[in-house]
Amino acid sequence: MKTYAVIGLGKFGFNIAKSLAEQGADIIAIDNDPHKIQVISEYVEDALILDSTDIKALQEAGVVGLDTVIISIGENIEASILTLMALKELDNKNIIAKAITLTHGEILARLGAFKIIYPERESARKLVENLVGNVVIDQVDFSSTIKIAKFLVTKSLLGKMIQDIEAMFENEIHLIACKTRDNWKFDVDKTYKIRENDMLAFIGKKTFIEKLRTMTKSES
Repeated sequence: MKTYAVIGLGKFGFNIAKSLAEQGADIIAIDNDPHKIQVISEYVEDALILDSTDIKALQEAGVVGLDTVIISIGENIEASILTLMALKELDNKNIIAKAITLTHGEILARLGAFKIIYPERESARKLVENLVGNVVIDQVDFSSTIKIAKFLVTKSLLGKMIQDIEAMFENEIHLIACKTRDNWKFDVDKTYKIRENDMLAFIGKKTFIEKLRTMTKSES
């Protein structure tokens, strides 16, 4: 039976470790928070408090040459990068890494992560799929720091490419859906130029989403 390591036991990492354990997989669960280790210990036998950037600690924990390791470290981008480097040094194979931003994800990919996941964006996408039929709802608090905004395009955005709009807000917002010609699309090319009557759904940090909404409201 395969052994998986899950490093970082926030909401995302905890649910992965718990779900894998429920499927009968052997799990090494790692976090530097004793409380999180205590909680996951109800589901996972091998739960360890340690610093995942410490290559020696990972080696002693048995995180060496594993087929699959999931890095689910929260906002500490430096720690996730150093953890990936340590895991690669220990010859772990398929390293799946959670990324907070696209830049973070690109760095992890270049350092050898097998797959990059953006759980907040994926969850947001599913949420938007449930909201797209309801034009009245135009803002959703996705977490304490992340927000979704959905709105009909205004004149200042017509003809602009998606990448131009994201750049206007320091790439702290990202398009997750676009309705054009009555069809919603969830994989929109960054060079797509906004058309009249398009509806857009963005996810991003609250402050930037609120700036976007203020800008579009002032033109409506």
